[in-house]
Amino acid sequence: MDALTTGGNLLLIILGFCLLIALHELGHFLAARWAGIRVHVFAIGMGPVVFGYRPGIGMRFGSTDRLARERFGKSVQLMSDAELRINGIGETEYSLRALPLGGFVGMLGQDDLDPSARSGDPRSYQRASIGRRMVVISAGVIANIILAIVLFIVAFMVGVRFEAPVLGVLPAHSPAATASPIDAPGVGPGLRPGDRVLEIDGTSALTFADIRIAAAMSRPGVPIDLLIERPGVAAPMRFRTEPLNDPRGGVRTLAVLPSVDCTLTTDRRVGDGVLRALEAAGLGASGLAPGWTLTEIEGVPTTSGDALVAAASAGGGLPINTRWRSPEDASVIDVAIPVRPTLASPAKQTGETTTDGDFHLLGLVPLVAILDVEPSSANDGVLLPGDIVLRAGDAIGPSQRSLVAIVREHGPGPFPMRILRDGAELDISATIVDGDTLGSRPARLGIMLETAMEVPQLAASVAADFPASDLGVLPLTRFDAIDGAPVRSWSELRRAVDRALRAGIARGDAVTTITLEVTSPTTAREPRTLELRVSPNLARETLTLGWTPTLSLGVFDPLDVTLTADGNPIRAVAMGFRQTWRLVLLTYLTLDRLFRGTVAVKELHGPVGIVHIGTRVADRGFMYLIFFLAMISVNLAVLNFLPLPIVDGGLFLFLIYEKLRGKPPSIAFQNAATILGLCLIVGIFLIASYNDVMRLFGRG
Repeated sequence: MDALTTGGNLLLIILGFCLLIALHELGHFLAARWAGIRVHVFAIGMGPVVFGYRPGIGMRFGSTDRLARERFGKSVQLMSDAELRINGIGETEYSLRALPLGGFVGMLGQDDLDPSARSGDPRSYQRASIGRRMVVISAGVIANIILAIVLFIVAFMVGVRFEAPVLGVLPAHSPAATASPIDAPGVGPGLRPGDRVLEIDGTSALTFADIRIAAAMSRPGVPIDLLIERPGVAAPMRFRTEPLNDPRGGVRTLAVLPSVDCTLTTDRRVGDGVLRALEAAGLGASGLAPGWTLTEIEGVPTTSGDALVAAASAGGGLPINTRWRSPEDASVIDVAIPVRPTLASPAKQTGETTTDGDFHLLGLVPLVAILDVEPSSANDGVLLPGDIVLRAGDAIGPSQRSLVAIVREHGPGPFPMRILRDGAELDISATIVDGDTLGSRPARLGIMLETAMEVPQLAASVAADFPASDLGVLPLTRFDAIDGAPVRSWSELRRAVDRALRAGIARGDAVTTITLEVTSPTTAREPRTLELRVSPNLARETLTLGWTPTLSLGVFDPLDVTLTADGNPIRAVAMGFRQTWRLVLLTYLTLDRLFRGTVAVKELHGPVGIVHIGTRVADRGFMYLIFFLAMISVNLAVLNFLPLPIVDGGLFLFLIYEKLRGKPPSIAFQNAATILGLCLIVGIFLIASYNDVMRLFGRG
């Protein structure tokens, strides 16, 4: 579970949100006082009063109104202004409510939930002019906008660190990898790792988040233009591509990762993840640890961890020779990083959908291994990282995709498995835990999976429409040799296949035939010889798959950029206004994309999700927290001014109608609109809160 981590961060975020809400309501309050409207309540939160304060009565647990009734025989709200002066008490109760969900200002004769509320008192809300009421209604939004600008200015005066708009790993066939150059003679298609995005459709890209946002907000069928700065190229270049819809994330994407620097992260949020990643990469005894910096790859100085991916592909399956520097005494060590073969994608992307399947090599699918086990899982200690699954339930040699399906179909309870651990086969009883009742996450084992590359055996499935699909290969078939060359792992198998394919292309073969010597998993372990027939086009496509380092790039610190005004207050003000206006437009654009369906409803965040994100944001430093609160303040302002009943924007529309028609909308219409708006807002709140809880427990 990705839990709310530290109490200190949680407290900071809650206090920050209370500040945003208090400033919003303070805007309404001050405007109402300016307009001469009597204000009964200034409340932070909803529900029962926890603490109340009223001038002349003081601070009390619960509402101060009960004490006023005991002293003066009537509720404060029923007292006239003269009675308040005689009794020496204030007209407004300042209260903190039990539910930290918003807040409100209660004015005489005004009730959002009861449009029929009226008062003939000269200080009532209805007796104020329409212009004054417009100021009162819009004052909360204005207060949030002003607060956002101030917070942005503070953040930019000091400087805020973000992921730089530099491209990292680009999966083959992704929108970024297939981008077309525009007016750039001699430049080949595709963006490259290390490219810096300067502009997107003419708008400056300052952070990597700008790239993600531009892709997410794009419209289907409309490509986006990117101005790119490429190392070693004098002038910027322009590329065009169209983002695709990611069915897993629910948003449109370029399918590219941010660039990383050369230092193994010391971020405490990662915990011992770096050490586990080093162990999984076969580098547990290398001497590397968090804080070490990669300085050379194959004897060439490097400035990015992304260069490991290019080095792996260029090495043809050979280990990558690297040099690292210690953070303590500047000593250096040389480390050979193993590589593993990249397999073909489970299916090609067509339009905005991706067909399910398994990663494969000419249709041959590896077994599945345990990458990691969730610490809170019932299988922690039963299954171990590195275990290779030989049997799951009644299924022999399941693939990664089929194992997930088997677990879902089996349902919660004991689950028999056979695994290969340190060369020995073991029968174990794992436990499948139930998913959530609404189906966002089905039954599961609480593990992370990867393809098993250290054993030359097949999984249960063979990818259809590829050369291996007609060979009749059984689950757990073992490879012994390729074209007479012995193989002991998928890496060796891949090297042998590459050699055979290159030789076939060099000879000009119409079809390259690869001889596989295998042992079937029968009682007699029957040896067999199979012939894999590969067309030239498929051979060339297979040879482009390349290799990847066993060391995950996720263990490196991200490549950062600092947004700062360099201490110039005028520049900070300009940056603050620019960022505020940009976020206003982006919030409206996000709502537009939600209605169009290019941003999924599951991406909505409610209060729990915002607090959860905020606690993680607080780990990135106080200035990033200030920046985050400024963004939330802008969002509060925009959402509050949407033309929906209940919120400020809907009430403002009613005032415009009253100004134009000379009378307010009918009470029946206002009641119906209020009920509709309330149902809509409650529905969105419940959906967003459900999404939050599912993400919080790792089920989103």
